Amino acid sequence: MTESPPRVLTIAGSDSGGGAGIQADLRTLFACGVHGCVALTAVTVQNSLGVTGVSEIPADTVAAQIISVVEDIGVQAAKTGMLASAAIIEAVAPALDRVGIGSGKTPFVVDPVSASMHGNQLLADNALDALRGLLFPRATLVTPNLDEVRLITGIEVKDRVDQRVAAEALHALGPEWVLVKGGHMWDDPECLDLLYDGREFIELPGPRYDTQNTHGSGDTLASSISAALSRGASVPEAVRFGKDFIVRSVAAAYPLGAGVGPVSPFWSLDR
Repeated sequence: MTESPPRVLTIAGSDSGGGAGIQADLRTLFACGVHGCVALTAVTVQNSLGVTGVSEIPADTVAAQIISVVEDIGVQAAKTGMLASAAIIEAVAPALDRVGIGSGKTPFVVDPVSASMHGNQLLADNALDALRGLLFPRATLVTPNLDEVRLITGIEVKDRVDQRVAAEALHALGPEWVLVKGGHMWDDPECLDLLYDGREFIELPGPRYDTQNTHGSGDTLASSISAALSRGASVPEAVRFGKDFIVRSVAAAYPLGAGVGPVSPFWSLDR
């Protein structure tokens, strides 16, 4: 009898263009040999040019999806993406507690999707408050980009010194680990991501590719990290795996539509 693969639950929104969101999560989890489960938070009207509409899933339905999946199927890790509103975050937190996700139990990765690819705020201020107060203290790892760092902490990261200050400020909000992504630090010749656990800084440098096709990069990174955690990797091991995965996925990115194309895990099919 075939053994079941590890399972990861993604709590996130749908991207109708298929480049990011739930679609990128499931594509990445499959490429990592992991079964992906879903708690859908929102349906977006979206293509390569941007988002033109969002319909939220009722908060109690989001929570019910989490409980239904975990109590029957079980998961070895979970992650969030777009959570859309304070009401959804407030419903997700107790559902996670009920099924033992986060807070030192089943690994929980919070990708705090709160800024668009252009840096515009996607979450209302009360939702940002809920993210800080309810999900960060439950998180094994948070993975903000620099625009999200600015919205969450007020810190404008311009160099590697600022990046360390931001990591300390984020860690003070309660997560076990913080990964401050450096892809938007445009003056840096590398894409340096910084991992921090309150004691030690771990630098993860990577190449900076000349491409506009980076849609779904945050989702892909968080999902590949979650996949590694589901297999029992430590946080540093999982983040190193995710870093390698996203570097390869950016290198394999492809154009799509008239705007920004997606990063691609299709390179993994050649393994």
